[in-house]
Amino acid sequence: MTDKSRILGPDGLRLNRRTALKGLAATAGLAAAPGFVRYAQAQSSAPIKIGFQSHRTGIGAAYGRWYEKTTAAAVKLINDAGGITGRPVEIVIEDDGTDPKRGAEVVAKFASQHKTDIVFGTLFSHVVIGSAPTAGELKIPYYVVSEGHHVASTKLNRYCFQPGITDVKSQVQSVAPWIAANAGKKVTMIYPDFAFGYDHRDYLPPALKAQGAEVIAQIAIPPTESSFTRYFPQIPAETEVIYHVMVGPAVLTFVKELGEFYGSNRPQLFGFIDSLEAVDINSPGLEFLDGSHFWEGSPRYAQENDSDAQKAYRAAVGIDENGAAVGDPKDVSTAAHMFGCWETLYVIKKAMEDAGYKGPEDRGKLVEATEALTEFKEGPEHPQGDKTFNGKIHQCFGHQNISKVEGGKLKVVHRTSIEDGMYEAEGDYTTQSL
Repeated sequence: MTDKSRILGPDGLRLNRRTALKGLAATAGLAAAPGFVRYAQAQSSAPIKIGFQSHRTGIGAAYGRWYEKTTAAAVKLINDAGGITGRPVEIVIEDDGTDPKRGAEVVAKFASQHKTDIVFGTLFSHVVIGSAPTAGELKIPYYVVSEGHHVASTKLNRYCFQPGITDVKSQVQSVAPWIAANAGKKVTMIYPDFAFGYDHRDYLPPALKAQGAEVIAQIAIPPTESSFTRYFPQIPAETEVIYHVMVGPAVLTFVKELGEFYGSNRPQLFGFIDSLEAVDINSPGLEFLDGSHFWEGSPRYAQENDSDAQKAYRAAVGIDENGAAVGDPKDVSTAAHMFGCWETLYVIKKAMEDAGYKGPEDRGKLVEATEALTEFKEGPEHPQGDKTFNGKIHQCFGHQNISKVEGGKLKVVHRTSIEDGMYEAEGDYTTQSL
């Protein structure tokens, strides 16, 4: 059988297995060369291998592609700076097809065949939920870059972490006050009919109720749907705000058909950028979005007050001021989510260093070291902003951005505080055995 996995080498480039091994041999030879000191402390040590569970195909493919680009950029910088504990990092990639069953198989493959130190990178909630039990059974740390409340709910297991991106419960709690105060009080929700959408369904209504607003209708749409017009008549006439969050390859169709349905006379729109991720906001048919608002984790468009760390991050991953690939304006990034790969890798680096990680026998120490982390300061390793981390629920809390569509661009008009998204822990993973 052909092995379709690929490895990102010390320079962040994708290599096949044979080339990677040759490269490592060459690296070992270079260690004796004058000036070559990056891995001098670990010349005989094997690289740290991170299994990247990627959505290369399926409804998450656009995210998977940009998650890989972001990961490659971060790995290059980490390795250029000496790797982790003096050892180079390699990323072994397997495609999970954005499918829960296949996701579990991929996690098992990383543990048994590739023998990676950890597993990293999963986005779609249903894949995380389907894969997590395998990670727990095999006792391999599983660092996801998702948004669902599945990790923080403490319904998974002690080996599952979400340290580089906030969860939906925190996100909706943060933006609900702005929606109620600026968009309207009567809200209709349109969301995907799977785990990620259910988090929005479950956590937005109480968050809005606390602000004196209410959800008057909830419309669930299969994430594989290709046409949406037949759902729109379900929107009540008294709706003041349509809160929409859709995913998958048909998101452009969704927003276009929403505009065609309403024309110029529409309720206020508040969307999670998932409804427009990897889609050019200047695409024909999207003019009606002007004046509407979107949640963004990290802004797609460069902002006037961008920090030096944010500018350096954007340059490293290769996105221009509009959030598209440098040199290809049609290749629009998934900027609101992919920063989580960058930040999670640096969390892994920090935890491995704190644990004195040497190999799989230290996975328990790595889990405990990750749980001991409490905060991440904004900077080159965390360009999206500073964050706090709750080791009991394995979840970080950070800032959210609300952006307005103006002149075919997204301009941040409100940034929430970390405190806006804090909530009481629902359990404690640290009480579970390793």
